[in-house]
Amino acid sequence: MTVLHSVDFFPSCNASVAIEPRLPQADFPEHHHDFHEIVIVEHGTGIHVFNGQPYTITGGTVCFVRDHDRHLYEHTDNLCLTNVLYRSPDRFQFLAGLNQLLPQELDGQYPSHWRVNHSVLQQVRQLVAQMEQQEGENDLPSTASREILFMQLLLLLRKSSLQENLENSASRLNLLLAWLEDHFADEVNWDAVADQFSLSLRTLHRQLKQQTGLTPQRYLNRLRLMKA
Repeated sequence: MTVLHSVDFFPSCNASVAIEPRLPQADFPEHHHDFHEIVIVEHGTGIHVFNGQPYTITGGTVCFVRDHDRHLYEHTDNLCLTNVLYRSPDRFQFLAGLNQLLPQELDGQYPSHWRVNHSVLQQVRQLVAQMEQQEGENDLPSTASREILFMQLLLLLRKSSLQENLENSASRLNLLLAWLEDHFADEVNWDAVADQFSLSLRTLHRQLKQQTGLTPQRYLNRLRLMKA
């Protein structure tokens, strides 16, 4: 299995955070690394096999990868990612207690994949861009600034994820996408599904196409092909 090493990705031995864009991300074999990462899906689709479990990922998917997790990408279609790398939750110079903001494994279940809506994704891009701008600076104020931006990113993702924000239609669409993951083999009545997630059929069609680039039925057909 391929092992990726922090020395090849972090700009210096003192850097606690690094940004690694994949625009696009091609199919990539199973690997793990000696650092942690937050994978942010900008747009496109693909299958993310995480510790042997396949997940369909689309724009707005956020995945938290630990240094002992193994994962791969396959069936990618214009899949564009931004990876926010960090050495470890306890390897920051100015931050402590970050682990409390990260997904927690409970009874062997690790909630690795979160979803955020389009407007949150725009805010995420702005924070990541600010981190990128300061990546070449190694002085203490720049290091502190990058770490503060990383904390802001974590807070934004936590507050905006499906786990804590279900009141708007974009979040309900994300719930619907998660539901399709579990029911892709079933006969799907789109009118009934729209009602189930408190969406109008028109809103369902518009938002799903905006997020995945596909109509609902084409997205479902693609999901079935990828899961076959």
